[in-house]
Amino acid sequence: MESLGVLLITANIGSVCDEPEEIEKLWLQEFYKTVQDHQSAFIALHLQEFGGKNYQENMGCAENFIRRLIQSEEMSQYNCVQSFIDKDFTQAERFTALASVYFIHSCLHNARIYDFQEKSFVSVSGSTMWMGSLEDCPTVHKERFPQDFWLEFAWTRKGFMRTRWLVNDQTFDLVNLHLFHDASNLVSGDCSPSVYSANRRRALYHVLTRLKDDDNAPFFLFGDFNFRLDLKSLIQAQGWTSSDTRDLDVQTAVYEQNGEVQLVMKCKQFEHQNAKVFQDENEHMLLRFDHEPMPFLNELTEVQISFPPTYPFSENVTKPSEFMGTRCPAWCDRVFMSHTARPLLQKSKLGEAFVQYGRIGGDVCMGDHKPVFLHFEMEPKFDHLEN
Repeated sequence: MESLGVLLITANIGSVCDEPEEIEKLWLQEFYKTVQDHQSAFIALHLQEFGGKNYQENMGCAENFIRRLIQSEEMSQYNCVQSFIDKDFTQAERFTALASVYFIHSCLHNARIYDFQEKSFVSVSGSTMWMGSLEDCPTVHKERFPQDFWLEFAWTRKGFMRTRWLVNDQTFDLVNLHLFHDASNLVSGDCSPSVYSANRRRALYHVLTRLKDDDNAPFFLFGDFNFRLDLKSLIQAQGWTSSDTRDLDVQTAVYEQNGEVQLVMKCKQFEHQNAKVFQDENEHMLLRFDHEPMPFLNELTEVQISFPPTYPFSENVTKPSEFMGTRCPAWCDRVFMSHTARPLLQKSKLGEAFVQYGRIGGDVCMGDHKPVFLHFEMEPKFDHLEN
């Protein structure tokens, strides 16, 4: 049995659903290019914010977006497609706005999906699209985070969705995830770690506990983690000093250095005057403040990041590489895996030469999030037996 190419992609498409058709075309163009570049036999596409912020009005357009993707000439060699779309927003206590789409190439004949009701793997063929609340779908496990986690916050549609696969005699779970965002820059910068970081940490522990309780299979966890930089530590490291002011009851924090304004921050405004701090060449400096994954490193692992932050980008198609002045740039969109899944990534004698972890569409407008991919050659199972 030979190794096979696996491509995992995560993308928050909220602004793609909300914005003009031109962004959708650019998004699909970059997706097809990524697929062509890697020639993978198995592709997993995890989408968050399906339908966008105005999902009541946009859900039909979002469905058509998925249909165009599946039926495109560029994806014609993937003759088996399994899609799971949580679109029933009338069930507020269950709605997550997550969508997971899995493409199986015609060359791959032994892929099977797990039936959580029958507790066995079943064959897949053709194009199957499950839509609605997904409560009756036996091949997907979906949960919205319990509202009583955070009584002080408004209702949220964040949650996770899981499928289990048997491919090349290897079993693994693929988990689509959307964690909580930062509601206010000012609150984010108040303490280290921020209160929002604590909320995400609790939610992620909840997901990991649920995965352990159900067979504890190797898993890949990829989606919009909403992980943010430790804003207070970043500002202190830059040597910026602040003064709080009020203008018509709107609080503003102004940070200066040597008498020059470096940053103006409000609840939903993050205007940095020295954009070079957040440019590509400074990614390693910024990663020093990417603290949120640290509590989970005993359970999760990630390929080394070598790409710039994934959020928040301008939705102006003429400024695809510029950050919006709304939030501090951060690596929100990630691909993590369990330590038991890491051996599935085939390695050369010189290291992980068969593994690529990167960002999609650096020079193209794809909405406020840049999608992230992990490509690897899956290690054949018999290699482990020989070892």
